[in-house]
Amino acid sequence: MKIVILTGAGISAESGLKTFRDADGLWENHKIEDVATPEAWKRNPQLVQHFYNERRKSVLEARPNEAHKALVRLEDKYNVQIITQNIDDLHERAGSKNVMHLHGVITRSQSDIDSGLTYPIDGWELSFNDLCEYGKPLRPHVVWFGEAVPNMQPAIKLCQQADIFVVIGTSLQVYPAAGLTTYVPQQAIKYIIDLNVPYVAGGDKTRKIEQPATIGVSMMVDELMKNCL
Repeated sequence: MKIVILTGAGISAESGLKTFRDADGLWENHKIEDVATPEAWKRNPQLVQHFYNERRKSVLEARPNEAHKALVRLEDKYNVQIITQNIDDLHERAGSKNVMHLHGVITRSQSDIDSGLTYPIDGWELSFNDLCEYGKPLRPHVVWFGEAVPNMQPAIKLCQQADIFVVIGTSLQVYPAAGLTTYVPQQAIKYIIDLNVPYVAGGDKTRKIEQPATIGVSMMVDELMKNCL
């Protein structure tokens, strides 16, 4: 049985990583157009690089929480695929094997002229002396507002194959990622876990768990593991 899980910032918030949309989120001190668009990179690359260096430092200092760890347990009984909107690597560090990043991974860099060329970053700081094989500056491996999402089509295919579909810690307000829910088979069992549960079509097959991720995910995993016996 295949479980497809869509995660958002809420699952990493309890690891100490701020979310962009919360009252104390990162956008409070930075306008989107100043740090998260291709135009910002062209206009003020120093500011953008500094912003993502600080984010990367926070990610490296963070640790996977109980929600990340609980999802790993599902792999003992199910075929599990995680699709994450997050740019941190906490799913991988917790031990999840199949993780697809929609918006890139902050621990990698990419060529300024070829987004297909990506490189691991040693430590938290990316500098303008770090160049791709074409001799051009490296930028964060992050999908910015206004850029295409390369993994959307593979993500859609995964959602179409879901027997169980799970949404964790996302408001489903950021597109195109939020549109993935429309590709989930109608007969699939759905779990929605968040303190503020967003609407997802599914009728009586939708289980809503209004809890923080560290509590709600463990509840769901216990339930699914028991049902699989």
